[in-house]
Amino acid sequence: MAISKKQGVALGVGIVAVAAIVGGVFAVVNLNAGSAEAAPGGDETPAAEANTTTDEIERFHLDGPIPEAVEALEASGFEPIEAGKLTVAIGAFVPPLSYQPDGTSAPGDVAGTEPNLGSLIAEGLGLEYNPQVVAWADWPLGIQSGKYDLITANVTVTEERKELYDFASYRQDLLGFYVKSDSPIESITKAADIEGLKIIVGSGTNQEQVLLAWNEELEADGKQPAELQYFDDTAAATLAIQSGRADANFGPNATSAWAARETGDTKLVGIVPGGWPLTAEIAAGTAKGNGLIEPVSIVLNAIIADGTYTELLEFWGLESEAIEESVVNPAGLPKS
Repeated sequence: MAISKKQGVALGVGIVAVAAIVGGVFAVVNLNAGSAEAAPGGDETPAAEANTTTDEIERFHLDGPIPEAVEALEASGFEPIEAGKLTVAIGAFVPPLSYQPDGTSAPGDVAGTEPNLGSLIAEGLGLEYNPQVVAWADWPLGIQSGKYDLITANVTVTEERKELYDFASYRQDLLGFYVKSDSPIESITKAADIEGLKIIVGSGTNQEQVLLAWNEELEADGKQPAELQYFDDTAAATLAIQSGRADANFGPNATSAWAARETGDTKLVGIVPGGWPLTAEIAAGTAKGNGLIEPVSIVLNAIIADGTYTELLEFWGLESEAIEESVVNPAGLPKS
């Protein structure tokens, strides 16, 4: 199963500016709604030389439907809400997950890992990809009501969500510590590593809970806890890192990885599971029991096996978030 990388979409200069600040609070707050999110990777930088008219973002395509997935879909009895189409709920948040380049408005013009995977799933099932941009708050009811067949929008699997939806995993849920590119800090992976540091974090997020737990550990050992810094203004947060007024940013790893790769101003020094101390996975979701999730998982495992999946993640700099196998309804984060 070969990949063809076809037509892209016009990419405005504004996205470079977004990438420059996305390592700050905006990425932490915006994406935490969906999950708690790879190390910069690969030599190719997607859309690194953006302009308003001609730049393209590669789209990944299969040679054709995956027979096993099509057979499983037919056997399941699942009926798409639009005949011959797979209606996929996607977000339009920030790169590299999903974003709408400047000057575009059509749902199909959303770029990133999540719409790429939604498109590949549709192709593998032999259906037409029918993306619908939705606000984060709107997808749960949309999936339950049948307005959307599938969601690929950075959704973390939780035990509570599994009561209403079926999931097929496709990425690890990771958090990342990022520091200034010339910072002497080399590793942050445990409580002892944050002693006395000033760390930017989003209020009320999973990553804040990690830091608070680590601070408790430090204080119990008679050591200096980290100073947590909260910013409402993304530019101020970025300036704090670059000026040395903050030592590190701790947030969803995917977005920070993109910013580090695009700007070169920051570097990754540590990865922590999004559900620390537990692990969690990002997954495609469907309505509970409608028969679609097994065929979706077959497609995902097929693209994992043939290398399409790896190439896609490498293109977006998220290879550190790769999984070895897509699992239907994997263990999710426990109910709070």
